[in-house]
Amino acid sequence: MENYPWYKAYPNGVPKEINPDQYLSILELFEECVEKFGDAPAFINMGAGLTYRQLDVESKKFAAYLQNVAGLEKGDRVAIQMPNLLQFPVALFGVLRAGMVVVNTNPLYTSREMAHQFNDSGAKAVVILTNFGHNLEKILKYTQIKLIITTELGDLLGGVKGHLVNFVVKRIKKMVPAFNLPEAIPFKQALREGKRQVYHRPETDAEDLAFLQYTGGTTGVSKGAMLTHRNMVSNMEQNCAWMGVDLDDGKEVVITALPLYHIFALTVNCLTMMKKGAKNVLITNPRDMPAFIKELKRYPFSVITGVNTLFNGLLNQPAFQQVDFDKLKVAVGGGMAVQDAVAQEWKRITGRPLVEGYGLTETSPVLSCNPLDGSERLGTIGLPFPSTELKLVDENNQVVPVGGVGEICARGPQVMKGYWQKPEETSNVFMVDWLKTGDMGTVDEEGFFRIVDRKKEMINVSGFNVYPNEIENVIALMDGVLEVGVIGVPDDKSSEVVKAFIVKKNPSVTEDEIKEFCKENLTAYKVPKFIEFRDELPKSNIGKIMRRLLKEGEPAEG
Repeated sequence: MENYPWYKAYPNGVPKEINPDQYLSILELFEECVEKFGDAPAFINMGAGLTYRQLDVESKKFAAYLQNVAGLEKGDRVAIQMPNLLQFPVALFGVLRAGMVVVNTNPLYTSREMAHQFNDSGAKAVVILTNFGHNLEKILKYTQIKLIITTELGDLLGGVKGHLVNFVVKRIKKMVPAFNLPEAIPFKQALREGKRQVYHRPETDAEDLAFLQYTGGTTGVSKGAMLTHRNMVSNMEQNCAWMGVDLDDGKEVVITALPLYHIFALTVNCLTMMKKGAKNVLITNPRDMPAFIKELKRYPFSVITGVNTLFNGLLNQPAFQQVDFDKLKVAVGGGMAVQDAVAQEWKRITGRPLVEGYGLTETSPVLSCNPLDGSERLGTIGLPFPSTELKLVDENNQVVPVGGVGEICARGPQVMKGYWQKPEETSNVFMVDWLKTGDMGTVDEEGFFRIVDRKKEMINVSGFNVYPNEIENVIALMDGVLEVGVIGVPDDKSSEVVKAFIVKKNPSVTEDEIKEFCKENLTAYKVPKFIEFRDELPKSNIGKIMRRLLKEGEPAEG
C-alpha cells in the first residue's frame, strides 16, 4: 500500500482480496442460503424460532403485501422501528425482496428524532412495535408516511405463548402507552393478505440502495448513509473471509445482543452469519442481565459480538462464569474501544480472546479487525480487511508515514455511495475515492492501526454516536437558557457520557428541569449526565462556543 509496508502479520488463511461481485444483490445471497440451509434454524427469540425456509415464506408474504396491497414501488423507503424480535428479519428481508430500501430506526427515538429521520428519508411506510406507537402518533401528520404496520412483542412466538406475552406486556406490565393510529395494519394481517398475493421478484442491481443507515455529523444533522447491495455484500464477504477459517457452515450459533437496526449487528450478525448458515439467537433486552445469561446457558454459542459495556456487564455477573464456553470460537467487540482490562478478563473467564474491530456506518461498517488466531494486539483496531486500504493523512491530505499521527482514510468496496440528498456533506468526507473517517490514528510497521483521538466532536456513549449540536439545539429551546455547550466526558461504564455547560437566562432554572426537558426530547443516552452552570462560555472571535476549551478545562481522567 502507498507509503506503507505490506502487512507482515496478515492472518494465515485469510485472503487479501474478496470478490465484491460474488452476489448481484442481497436477494441472491438470501435465496442461496434458503436453498442451502433449508430447514435449519435461522433465528431464535424467546424460545421460538424460524428456519431458513420459514423465513423465506414469511418474508415473501411481506414483500408481496408491500408490492400488491400497499402499492409501494421499487426504491421506496420503508422504516423499521423495533428491537430484536422474529418480526425484524421477516420485515427486513421482506422489504429488500420487494426491491425497496430499509430505513433502520432506533425504537428509543423520541418523536422529534423520528420525525427528522422519516422526513429526511422520505419514508412512505413504517413497521413499528406498538410500544412506540404513541411517539409516531405525535408526528405522523408531519411526515410522508402513508402505510403504518404495527406489531406486538409476541406476534411470531406462536399460539398461547404469543398471546400471553402480548397480554402481559400490554395489560400487566403496562409497556404500551395508549395511542390512536386507526389506519394502522397489524403485522400478522399484512402477512395473511400477502399470502394471497403473487410475489414479483424485482430486477435488483448491485448499485441499487439496500439501506439508508442514519448517522450523525459534526454539524449535528443526522445523515442517511446510502449503502448499496454491493456495499453490504462486500462487507459480508470480507467478514466471512476474516472469520471463515474458524467457522463451519450450518454448525454455528451466534448471539445477537446488539440491535439489528445497528449497522454492526446488521452486517456481522445478520448477513454474515446467514451466509454461514448459523442459528441466530436474538436478545430483545440485553440490559436484563439475568435473563440474558439464561439465554447464553440455553444455547451454547460459538460467536458473540457486542460493545465494551456489554462484555463488561456480563463479566460483572457471577452467573456468567457458569456459562459453557466450550464451543466459543469468535468474540468481537466494536462500536467503541474495547478496554484492555475487559479483554483480559474475558480471555481469563472464557478461554478465548475478545478481539477489537473498527468501522463506520459509512463503511457498512467494518474496515479492520484484529486477527482471530491469537496474534491480536490489545488497544489496536487490528489490520485492514481484505480488499480494504487504510492510510493516514495530515491536514494537507499528504500521507503520514509509519509511526506518525494522521486522519484515517479508507478505500474499499464497502464504502458508502454517499449521504442521502446531501452532496455537499458527501464531498466534504471524500478525497476522490478515499473516505475521511474523522478519526485520528497511527499505524505500526506490521500494519496494525490504533485510534489515538477523534477529530470529530462526536461523543461515544456505549457505542452510540452522540453529537453535541443536536443536544445544544434542544437545550437552547428552553426559555431559561441563554447559552449552552456540550462535550463528552470519560465514564467507566459507557466510555463517555454527555456533559452540558449552561449560562442561565432565568436564574431560577434548575438542573432537574433541564434534564427533564432533555428526557422529553432526546433518547435516554443523549440526555446530559452532568450539568455545570457558568457565568460565560469560551468563544472564538466570531462568537462560536469553543467546545475544545470546555474539554480542556475538565479534570484529567482518573
